[in-house]
Amino acid sequence: MTDAPSLSGFKPKDLPDLTGTRAVVTGANSGIGYHAAAALADHGAEVVLAVRNTEAGREAAKRMKGMVSVEELDLASQTSVHAFADRLDGSIDVLVNNAGVMTPPKYRETAEGHELQFGTNHLGHFALTGLLLPALLKSEAPRVVTVASIAHHRGDESVVEGNPKASYDPRRSYGNSKLANLLFAFELHRRAEEATSRLVSAACHPGVSATNLVGSPDGMGSNLVVRKTAPFFMPVIFQSSAAGANPTLWAATYGAPGSYVGPTWLMESGRLGEAKLSRHARDADLARRLWDVSEARTGVTFDLSL
Repeated sequence: MTDAPSLSGFKPKDLPDLTGTRAVVTGANSGIGYHAAAALADHGAEVVLAVRNTEAGREAAKRMKGMVSVEELDLASQTSVHAFADRLDGSIDVLVNNAGVMTPPKYRETAEGHELQFGTNHLGHFALTGLLLPALLKSEAPRVVTVASIAHHRGDESVVEGNPKASYDPRRSYGNSKLANLLFAFELHRRAEEATSRLVSAACHPGVSATNLVGSPDGMGSNLVVRKTAPFFMPVIFQSSAAGANPTLWAATYGAPGSYVGPTWLMESGRLGEAKLSRHARDADLARRLWDVSEARTGVTFDLSL
């Protein structure tokens, strides 16, 4: 790896030569995941687009340069997560936990009965990372990048409850799922350090970006008006999804172990820097409690001694 460029001025052109590495990016058929995957592939990485909609994934892959493949992955199904992990052979150098669901107006559940946002955004990625850990630890410099959100500031101690139906609120539940992402990233970092593992766990957030997340029918886009108008008003108000991918690319290559970066200018756009954490995101005890809950709900455990 070459010396790191300036964080504040980082652009995709500053990525190092990634020839000989392999990256898995979830939700890579559109938005931030697409631009992150495309940039990694453009700099020599072999990239696996882990997507629920494989047709959209194949169309996305056609627009990318380099070695790109498509694999089906539905993070709302633990069966799908296990099947994906079973299909992947060889080592993995970078896992980008990017895909997500945002603020479905009504309570919904995953295939296993977890609240959709908690089950997809957190439990799906928790299980995926644990199942891919042996492949990651075959790499000389493995990285797990977890994409969080400024919405994590809405989360609180109730994150360990997994967004129960009785108290479901779309925004608060989304906030808890993104808080869970950060607690997972930091606890994985702590556990890697304790095990003297070479695994790097880094987190990032994209700021407020114009992506398909708002218009997705699984989230706010279940409202027809939002779904139809989002593609028009989002690019006018917010930074592009290409710019929103920059924090992910930094974390995937130069990000320090246990770091959290994101845009720092007005409306969470522009230059990158150290991102602000809520007090709950810094709570190591809450992170350990969530880890225990996550193991119990998924049946997946992590062996960092490999």
